[in-house]
Amino acid sequence: MIAPLKGVKVVEVAMWAFVPSTGAMLSDMGADVIKIEPPTGDPCRALSTAGIGPGANGFTAQWETYNRGKRSITLDLRLGGSQDVLHKLLEDADVFLTSLLPAARRQMKIDIDDIRKLNPNIIYAIGSGTGLHGAEAEKGGFDLLSFWSRGGVCASVSAPEAAYPASMPSGAFGDCIAGAMLACGINAALYQRATTRHAPVVDGTLLASSMWAMQSKLTTIALLGMDDLPKRPRSQANNPLVNFFRTKDDRFLTLSMLQSQRYWSGFCKAIGRPDLIGDPRFATDSARMENIDACVSLLDDVFAERDLAEWEAALFTQDGQWDVVRTPGEVTRDPQVVANRYTQDVEYDDGRKLKMISVPVQFDQEALPARPAPELGADSDAILSRLGYSEQDIVDLKISGAVF
Repeated sequence: MIAPLKGVKVVEVAMWAFVPSTGAMLSDMGADVIKIEPPTGDPCRALSTAGIGPGANGFTAQWETYNRGKRSITLDLRLGGSQDVLHKLLEDADVFLTSLLPAARRQMKIDIDDIRKLNPNIIYAIGSGTGLHGAEAEKGGFDLLSFWSRGGVCASVSAPEAAYPASMPSGAFGDCIAGAMLACGINAALYQRATTRHAPVVDGTLLASSMWAMQSKLTTIALLGMDDLPKRPRSQANNPLVNFFRTKDDRFLTLSMLQSQRYWSGFCKAIGRPDLIGDPRFATDSARMENIDACVSLLDDVFAERDLAEWEAALFTQDGQWDVVRTPGEVTRDPQVVANRYTQDVEYDDGRKLKMISVPVQFDQEALPARPAPELGADSDAILSRLGYSEQDIVDLKISGAVF
């Protein structure tokens, strides 16, 4: 089995999706991720998605997705007995991963200095909404807030004439992006520790991740001293071959031919309109821009003449770049997705299967294998036994409420 992080031990004290998705990625990469949950569990276990309640068809998809492959132990970190267990867990841990707010970290004695006293060589990784500095350092965040709204994504994708801003396209959309970036930082920190013996604090945020994804626009508007770039209607696109077009059967094609002059001739032949190649209104980049409304309108009429399947066959005959606007369901069935194992069916001990999305990087041309998420406290006894606790010790911890 591919496991580039085999031998790396991660202790996670986190909830919801951002930081747990980081732990899930590290787990798929082979790390032993021990998730510490309170007796009530990570609230993501009971999360509804798009009106679909937890346990639908036997799974709570968000919980399973962001906690796959981990081991679960339930500890009430406000109690002394649990603190003792935590200390033993951290003795040989490589990474401490948390999303708890500063006040909670201080209360539970799991802040940076607390953990470093127990293990000076541990990499301390924090995921937060807006960062460790500034007036809002103590404040939390969710991806709808810190990533989608505050990071400028929402304003950028919302139509000017819309009554309300656009919603996120998927639950935990920003969480997954920020979580992957935090995992990247942790892997870099592991390399730094291996080569310099310095174990850094790694800080990832939803806001910074959003800005990284938006950097092309943010850098441009900062350069030009603007608040935003103009939003041109699609009929006045900068390039008619970078646009969306509706087919006869109400599907959409996306063209992304950035070098429109290079592809114009072959494109016109493929769509059955070779007469447009020499048409003085459209023959050059500058001419197409001068007549952009007419050009887009003409192409709208052309694409409305045939169904999607016919256009796919036609566009495959030319060299310009294009693709189809797929539904989420179509994405999971896409032959290219299947061929590259971008999804995988994760099997559970009771025979259930759940289709999960593979980590978006592969090693030796193979997808990293995903494993089921744990039941609440499923590994408590095994973890405690390995730490040296006797059966009676474990019973005593459970009676005290330190362990669930």
